[in-house]
Amino acid sequence: MSMRFTMCLGTVLCAALSLFGVPGQAQTVGAAAAPLAESIPASQGNSATDAIKKLFSARFPEVDVTAVSETPFPGLYEVQIGMDVVYTDAQVSYLLQGSLIDAKSRVDLTSERLATLSKVSFASLPLNLAIKQVKGTGAHKMAVFEDPNCVYCKQLHHTLKDIDNVTVYTFLLPILTPDSVTKARDIWCAKDQAGAWTDWMVNGKAPAEAKCNTPTKQILALGKKLMIQGTPAIFFADGTRVNGTLPLEALREKLDSLN
Repeated sequence: MSMRFTMCLGTVLCAALSLFGVPGQAQTVGAAAAPLAESIPASQGNSATDAIKKLFSARFPEVDVTAVSETPFPGLYEVQIGMDVVYTDAQVSYLLQGSLIDAKSRVDLTSERLATLSKVSFASLPLNLAIKQVKGTGAHKMAVFEDPNCVYCKQLHHTLKDIDNVTVYTFLLPILTPDSVTKARDIWCAKDQAGAWTDWMVNGKAPAEAKCNTPTKQILALGKKLMIQGTPAIFFADGTRVNGTLPLEALREKLDSLN
């Protein structure tokens, strides 16, 4: 939401695609910038996907391919790159960025796949690097990556005022402006972190200047690892994520579903 933090397909594929003059997403590309001496024929089963992975890596050496798998569409293969995917044919002659939709069920197969890939073990999050706020029993849990100057994050906080029995872990991710870094520092170093954060995000009261050691570098590295592209990025206890804010009823329904 607010501003992109990482680039499509983890930087390197976008850079590779730029050699062909292809901007953005949902584009098809002829992979002929640096012809290989020979293509690798695809056969059946694992040998086919292994061959495609090898050929894809040869054509795009900057890209770290996680896995290659078949799709329901004959002759079309999914190439997983971290928590993102593109599609290609058996000879890696073309690339497709965009959604693969089941025409019969009208299900967006790509969105479902990305939702699965983007899941994160909540227990693995370094919650000691986050500001902790508990409302009511704190039974529901969510972690949010936020920039102090993010308008959508402030909308989320106004929504959270009407949510009870929740524990919110806030990771300060200052990616929008240099002032975001300063505010993140002042809030983290405040005697009452949660109070300073709420005062700023809800009441518009700027934090007093404060200095201490902050976890900003660690959180920025974590955001990159999790491929967070903007703020807010919300992670729920079941590992699912939402990029952007949620309306009150949608947020309440999601939290209630985790009981």
